[in-house]
Amino acid sequence: MDSGSTEVAFDFSPFLIIKKDGSVQRLAGCDVAPPCFDTETNVESKDIVISKDDDVSARIFIPKVTDQTQKLPLLVYFHGGGFCIETPYSPPYHRFLNSLVSKAHIFAVSVHYRRAPEHPLPIAYEDSWTSLKWVASHFDGNGPEECLNRHVDFGKVFYGGDSAGANIAHNMCVRAGIHGLPGLNVEGIVLVHPYFWGVERIGSESQKPEHLAAVDNLWRFVCPTSTGSDDPLINPATDPNLAKLACRRVMIFVAENDLMKDRGWYYKELVEKCGWQGVAEVMEAKGENHVFHLFNPHSDNAVSLLSRFVSFINHSS
Repeated sequence: MDSGSTEVAFDFSPFLIIKKDGSVQRLAGCDVAPPCFDTETNVESKDIVISKDDDVSARIFIPKVTDQTQKLPLLVYFHGGGFCIETPYSPPYHRFLNSLVSKAHIFAVSVHYRRAPEHPLPIAYEDSWTSLKWVASHFDGNGPEECLNRHVDFGKVFYGGDSAGANIAHNMCVRAGIHGLPGLNVEGIVLVHPYFWGVERIGSESQKPEHLAAVDNLWRFVCPTSTGSDDPLINPATDPNLAKLACRRVMIFVAENDLMKDRGWYYKELVEKCGWQGVAEVMEAKGENHVFHLFNPHSDNAVSLLSRFVSFINHSS
């Protein structure tokens, strides 16, 4: 065996390991839950192709519809995983979206974007934008997916995501404000433990020096063309277009023991001061770590997070 195939070039445990021969060994997020009808939530899921050429796809979550004339809100969801692991088909995401769709009585499109390092950023952003344009193609009832044509209210669209996916949701909302996305009215975005960063340390970050370099290095690894941790894609404080967020409401979830907790609180402060004409709120889970709700969904804090997520979507503006 060629020694280059086993020697480690980059170790980003617990996410992935890159061998010197360029091969990628993902250490998490590799399990797959098949699309199905979930008897516990009465939610059906199906997988669709958005762009065959670019290998962009999605899992659609369809709630039980009793009134065939009723139009329901739509959530476009972007999964987390440091831009390099997990998919919409990972069991934790499949379970979470089933529960969310059932309790909020909405449709959801969970986007499968291409991941680093094979497809470094900004490819995931471009794939996500392609997905949003695909969703928007349904607003006049002529899109490729009939259930969206018939049952979605495109005047009540939400973007959401956790960690890296929350970063994507934010950036897609800014891009929609800059370029427009005809057919979609984005009511709000939901950012769960958002992956934002910056060169200047804020809050409690300086108390955890052993983790700071890892976050910096991961960002440069997934986005090798980046200018660094003050890139507007990762640090909203440096984005001159922040006030163009194309929504009226923002919900930010943070966890007390999460290294990125203060970035979530700081994001609220930024959007409130930048000239954006909307309302932002934060909910903090005490004693919890990053994306705890995906791996301990029945805990009290996870149930509270899901409940607030649902109420945010169902709130009438």
